[in-house]
Amino acid sequence: MKQHIVPTNHEIRLEPTEFIVTKSDLSGRITYANRTFMSIANYPESFLLGKQHNLVRHPDMPRGVFRLLWETLGREQEFFGYIKNITSDGSYYWVFANVTPDRDYSGKMVGYFSVRRKPKQETIPKIESLYREMIEIEKRTGPANAPAASAQYLNQKIREMGTSYDRFVLSV
Repeated sequence: MKQHIVPTNHEIRLEPTEFIVTKSDLSGRITYANRTFMSIANYPESFLLGKQHNLVRHPDMPRGVFRLLWETLGREQEFFGYIKNITSDGSYYWVFANVTPDRDYSGKMVGYFSVRRKPKQETIPKIESLYREMIEIEKRTGPANAPAASAQYLNQKIREMGTSYDRFVLSV
């Protein structure tokens, strides 16, 4: 069960040379976390291993983004996205995430490999605006249909821009 953390307005910013790296199994349980992740998220390795990766999901993150992430990974494709995470003390940090299927030597998918880096700071207000609207849609729709409704909204906005999700997120 995810612990309840009260969000604060304290932002932690990654340095351009910092990379957060994690691996998880097929159900999203953390199997590896690098020191940068442990330091920024403020958790020891002994606590993180075996925990669901959504442990660091900030409440400002629309569930529809994660619906898109899991759909993309379900097609065995890599996912790119802007993610707002929460630390153990309620601080937050933004990342530009790349999540890729992880395979064993025989090619069988065994989990996911994720590398996150400092996002373009000028992009964050654009993403925040989009995510706020998605969160409002989720609140109006209700828990059961929230991920699908906000993902549909995101896809509609992307189509209106005349682009794909990948092109959008890589270009902002």
